[in-house]
Amino acid sequence: MKIRIIAIGKTDSGWLKEGLTTYLERVKRYLKIEWLEIELNSNAKRGKAEVMILEAGKILACIKSSDYVVLLDEKGKQYRSEEFAAWLNKKFISVQEDIVFVIGGPYGFHDSVKARSSEQLSLSEMTYTHQMIRLFFTEQLYRAMTILKNEPYHHS
Repeated sequence: MKIRIIAIGKTDSGWLKEGLTTYLERVKRYLKIEWLEIELNSNAKRGKAEVMILEAGKILACIKSSDYVVLLDEKGKQYRSEEFAAWLNKKFISVQEDIVFVIGGPYGFHDSVKARSSEQLSLSEMTYTHQMIRLFFTEQLYRAMTILKNEPYHHS
């Protein structure tokens, strides 16, 4: 099993790229992980609905039928860090294939992607950019692994 993270659009800011790289490298100590960025389709000539349909097609093309798909969505279930670690541990036991986390674009997910998902998670009731969620989520993934390994990174 491996963790795959699919994100719409490239990571723009240098400081976000640096943080993302740092946490992806840390997570690799514990898990097989793959990061995939999909080209963002927004431009001035396309409307929101068209962009979401185009992005959905690209996301769904990257997902195997056996994957366990988790959308990072503001309407998803929220966990505290310890709860997320426990949730992740249960998935490691119960899911046979890859766990795929998907970070949508600025408009969120098309209904076809939501229909394909197994679950939806939210990192906060607040709204963050799809760029910042990349860093926040990879940090939480690393934090979860240190919690599961009883390492001193997380202080509760």
